[in-house]
Amino acid sequence: MSMQLQSFCFNDFQENTYVLYDETGECVIVDPGAYRPNEKAELLSFVENEKLKPKLLLNTHGHIDHILADDFVRNAYHIPLLIHRLEQQVLDRSMEVGSMYGVFLEAVPVPDRWIEAGEVLRFGNSELEVLFTPGHSPGSVSFYNKKEGVLISGDVLFRMSIGRFDFPGGNYETLMHSITQTLLPLPGNTRVYSGHGPVTTLAYEQHNNPYILEYAENGAS
Repeated sequence: MSMQLQSFCFNDFQENTYVLYDETGECVIVDPGAYRPNEKAELLSFVENEKLKPKLLLNTHGHIDHILADDFVRNAYHIPLLIHRLEQQVLDRSMEVGSMYGVFLEAVPVPDRWIEAGEVLRFGNSELEVLFTPGHSPGSVSFYNKKEGVLISGDVLFRMSIGRFDFPGGNYETLMHSITQTLLPLPGNTRVYSGHGPVTTLAYEQHNNPYILEYAENGAS
């Protein structure tokens, strides 16, 4: 059995939460956006029904829609929360941002440790490489499983779109550099699981994504 992926679409932002697991039963939970009680119950039920053993809680970045269930998941499974250190400034504003959108966050999640570019996270017989992909936010990361050709891109790259870069700490050139220099060099058949919307592949985006095509057309390297 190879690494499996289960996705959930949670909260009013239609955010994608992912559970990655393999034949050992060990799993990691990425960007838990469960907000309402039924969403939290759905996530817990999947883990229980599949008899999974959560090992790590990972955030691609710290925007409110991706961290809503951080404390809930950490407390439920007593697992460490990992995020890039540059996302602390984003986390610090999360309660303020939540109030702007009418989303209640009881407390700002406190990471248990930082993750670094190039680090390899292991669970069961599976590995995720941490790719530093800033631009949507200052410390955005993506998680890459080379063996299975799976990329968890957070809000960096979407099917036929890219992440917003007008939030504090965002930057268009930085974002496009992350996409073109860090993500697109990966194998074209790599499946991209984004923070919102449907799955895609790197090859499809390279040849069809209007933002990537425009950036290439303008002579960006």
